[in-house]
Amino acid sequence: MKLNLLSCDAQRPDKRAIAKYIAEISSNINESLANELTEIILEGDAVDIEIEDKNSGSALRTFRKLRVDYEIIE
Repeated sequence: MKLNLLSCDAQRPDKRAIAKYIAEISSNINESLANELTEIILEGDAVDIEIEDKNSGSALRTFRKLRVDYEIIE
């Protein structure tokens, strides 16, 4: 499944938690890249990531909990 992570509307976003979670659920993103992608999201630019289908339900719930807006691409 592909997700387009649009932005984070939390007043005080937890950068470390967002980056850690992106690295955890994505099949091809390491921790360093996840940190860079998190910075991009927090600046207001969209980022595409690919996650395994078995993680899709929990991934969507966690992104909502972290207040990361997303759209499903595939």
